[in-house]
Amino acid sequence: MTESTLHDLARTLLPADLAERWISLLRPAARLVATPEPGPEDVVVGRLGGLPELPEGMAWPMWEGHGPLSFIASVDCAALPTGSLDITLPADGTLSFFYFDGQIDDGDALVWPDDPKSWAGARVVHVPAGVAVAERALPVVDDEDVEFEAYPEVPLTARVEWTAPDSWHPDFVAALRRDGEGEGGEGGEEESNHHPAEAKAFVDALWDLEREADHLIGGHANPVQNAVEYEIAHGFLNRDGGDITWSDPRVEEEARRWTLLAQIDTDDAADMMWGDCGALYWLIRPEDLAAGRFDQAMFTMQCC
Repeated sequence: MTESTLHDLARTLLPADLAERWISLLRPAARLVATPEPGPEDVVVGRLGGLPELPEGMAWPMWEGHGPLSFIASVDCAALPTGSLDITLPADGTLSFFYFDGQIDDGDALVWPDDPKSWAGARVVHVPAGVAVAERALPVVDDEDVEFEAYPEVPLTARVEWTAPDSWHPDFVAALRRDGEGEGGEGGEEESNHHPAEAKAFVDALWDLEREADHLIGGHANPVQNAVEYEIAHGFLNRDGGDITWSDPRVEEEARRWTLLAQIDTDDAADMMWGDCGALYWLIRPEDLAAGRFDQAMFTMQCC
């Protein structure tokens, strides 16, 4: 999505003050484009599928009691347009993303933010530059009825695009709310309950914008359902067995603390289908990202 497209839409359909508030929320992302046959001018920044390259001695990521995670994607941090992004990615090395995708158990075990016992079913691995790595063969699954397969390898190129927050994101809601108006509801309420009437045409127009498959590094997530930040926040706050409800103000406050690290969409070229045309999301708090604490990233999945 171009910056001018989003600016023009806001300035055409919103009052001037609300338009500028909303425009201030736009963030750059690296859109990863599946490029099965890269041309001589294409810069390959990563790949979907294939087999991961891991350091000697590093075990293939596993979910204890369930089995190995599938290798989803990797990106070369040095090749990404990090200078154009607003998140602090490593200067070099690779980021690899793993997920327990249901191949082994026919989708019986699910990875959800609200189930801390399932969090081991998604992993982000950073391997710094200079560390010796080798392509790792698929682990053997001790069940003759299970076919554990790698996804087809598809190179990724990248371009910088501007992204907008989801219309349920707390910052989006706040940007369109005038002083003195009642606060909007939490992430699951109807759209009409938390956007003013003067913004309805704008919100509807955003929904009508056509977007490609969303493989993203940084920027705002493009959710299939509601704002993914709420899902992460609710799960994180209840990680020790709490019973904080969705409507608790702490969920909205916590949602603002998380930012998108990576989104991997359904992709025909890599034979990836997440539920019914869904997407995978890894989010992280900026302070953990800056410190390289990728074990603190959290995962969610949404589908139609």
